[in-house]
Amino acid sequence: MQTNVESQRAEIVRTIFPEGLPELWCPLLTHYRDENATLDLDRMKAHLSYLSPVVRTFLAPGSTGDGWEMSEDLQRELVQGLLEVAEELELWIMIGVLRTEPGAAREAIASIASELLDGGTPPDDPRECARALAARRVSGFTVTPPRGATLTEGEIHAELRAVAELGLPVAFYQLPQITENEVTPNSIAELAAAHPNLYLFKDTSGGDRVALAGLEGTRGYGNLFLVRGAELSYASWHSAAGGPYDGFLLSTANCFAVSFAEMIAELKAGRRSAAEDLSGRVSAVAEELFEAAGRLPYGNPFSNANRAIDHIFAHGAERALEEEPPLTISGNRLPQELIAHAADALQRNRFETRSGYLL
Repeated sequence: MQTNVESQRAEIVRTIFPEGLPELWCPLLTHYRDENATLDLDRMKAHLSYLSPVVRTFLAPGSTGDGWEMSEDLQRELVQGLLEVAEELELWIMIGVLRTEPGAAREAIASIASELLDGGTPPDDPRECARALAARRVSGFTVTPPRGATLTEGEIHAELRAVAELGLPVAFYQLPQITENEVTPNSIAELAAAHPNLYLFKDTSGGDRVALAGLEGTRGYGNLFLVRGAELSYASWHSAAGGPYDGFLLSTANCFAVSFAEMIAELKAGRRSAAEDLSGRVSAVAEELFEAAGRLPYGNPFSNANRAIDHIFAHGAERALEEEPPLTISGNRLPQELIAHAADALQRNRFETRSGYLL
């Protein structure tokens, strides 16, 4: 039997996602027009149109979309532009609030929400908050714990509680690569039990401590939706395969969204072998490209690797090798060698690369 908080959370989710909470989310790549990191929203719209048949929910700005390297003004410009595209394509944007100083995330969310609601104050009822934001194609706000390796569990919990107390739909994001700490299973359980507007938890740590504690029965999170952000070995982590996660929020969904959607469908149909094959093929390409992109002196490997793979899927392998490589936020273009590596890895792992979605 659902608790009152769980019933309210289910209602909030239905308000945002009448057809059900999606199992596949994407932290969207950001495309640039020039060396000054001018946003290329036309290119991003083409990318979103390509993904939209299987992905309807996008996190921006996020790590894969260079969010941690953007100025606050560029982050705001990106969100405003994407919301216009989301309205046209009937997509949803989860706004990444990349603020790790004490109190900064709560302040930023309150400010952004006020702007989205034309200067108005968010409603007191979390369900009405969700309805008002969904009308703007916003599915909520994602925040990490505050930054600091020496922060106590209580200090991290207090910061996240302050965000949840705003009543706006939120997702909490385990990202120790940036924050140098982790929110504990106990904190997530307590926050989920108290705040129906907290409806999603993402873990990119690779340690999966929160999700595994729930799977083992040592912690309960009610109907909080758990998504995994760590890459590789995808199929085994989904609940349909006995794993601890309800879905995925993956950088590689920028490139392999169709494969992930097929993998989830195969798992639910009981065809584990077919799902593992898809998972293995994507993992093989991702592992190769993450390693190769990690040798570049600029950008993060997840963004650079996905940018190279997307370039192949956008143009087709033959034409992609003739086009200028895509720009990064640093002003540098990806090296042609990385583009060629992406084309080779995709072809070896039996992905179709003859035509591109921009053609």
